[in-house]
Amino acid sequence: MRYAMVVEYDGTAYSGWQRQKNAMTVQQKIEDAMEIVFGKKVVIVGSGRTDSGVHALGQVAHFDVDKELNTRSTIYSINSLLPSDIKLQKMFKVDGDFHAQYSAKRKTYIYKSYVSESASPLKDKYYARILPPVDVEKMKKAALSLVGKHDFKAFCSTGSGVSSTEREIYSLSITECGDEVIFEITGNGFLYNMVRIIVGTLYFIGKGKLSESAIDEMLLTGCRKKGGKTFPACGLTLKNVEYIDEP
Repeated sequence: MRYAMVVEYDGTAYSGWQRQKNAMTVQQKIEDAMEIVFGKKVVIVGSGRTDSGVHALGQVAHFDVDKELNTRSTIYSINSLLPSDIKLQKMFKVDGDFHAQYSAKRKTYIYKSYVSESASPLKDKYYARILPPVDVEKMKKAALSLVGKHDFKAFCSTGSGVSSTEREIYSLSITECGDEVIFEITGNGFLYNMVRIIVGTLYFIGKGKLSESAIDEMLLTGCRKKGGKTFPACGLTLKNVEYIDEP
């Protein structure tokens, strides 16, 4: 029987989602807890990996077991063994052909930043600080070029190993609230560091360090060097993953 679960975590202390040999990851913490609960090893498959230091409100993963589960008590048992920065929020039975990664149709990420001359100790764990002045309206205008289907090679860090760098962005919004600038981006998938490079490039445009045509040039040439810096992982959160048939 196949089950899916929704996981929320603070990624600060972890080397990303995916299990690794010599580093602690979110997947490993959950699988270790599930092994105690089920009395045997259980492999979970996530919707995709989040990198070191990246957070999640709605990471989705699936796993297989040989018996019907009381999902409420199972969540309780697993959560009791997990650290405070990782918790299961939902668990539900799915069809056998459901796959957390390959069945996913849309993902939404949020990137949080704040504009300030001084660092904020209460924000710096989950936000990136940007120095004033920054022209947010210029950033919003430049962001429009990213919406649609493009080759995002210039928005990918080396080492991703993907066969295609073509992706489609369905929406990209930039919202101001006080000193905060929040980016929300939805697409059919994202390349390695893609969201963080997008934010960094828009920031450089807003600061006047890049021209307003920089994004068009990056999409045309595929040249990473034409863009801005890769913004810190701390500001990035996987908001949710959407599927054709939501449980």
